[in-house]
Amino acid sequence: MKQMEVEYLGDLRTEGTHLKSGIKIITDAPVDNNGKGEAFSPTDLTAFSLASCIITTMGIQANKNGWNITGIHAEVEKIMSATPPRKIAGVRVKLTFPASAPKDAETRVALEKIAETCPVALSLHPDLKQEVEFIYQ
Repeated sequence: MKQMEVEYLGDLRTEGTHLKSGIKIITDAPVDNNGKGEAFSPTDLTAFSLASCIITTMGIQANKNGWNITGIHAEVEKIMSATPPRKIAGVRVKLTFPASAPKDAETRVALEKIAETCPVALSLHPDLKQEVEFIYQ
């Protein structure tokens, strides 16, 4: 069963539709690859997906255990390879937890393990370097 559709709009732009909700997203090629850079690029969405997956799976674990991580914030940096072929060489995610997040070491270890084992992290090529930093208030 298909979950999404993507249409090429021309001028290096695509429009994706999530079929269940009807929500749409636009991508543009980045400026350094002949595009306008007016929206997320497909490789930006890969880096975004990693951070979003980490936070979502942390949220699932938090809900199961009654932990409050609402307000967690991620800064995401995508690093492209310097040499051909063009590909993502690394993704850096800096996660800042709200003051309400659990402070005990056991819970922090459980949350941090999720960064290594969320579905997107496990799906990315092993050569793609994933760096995740955890900041607790």
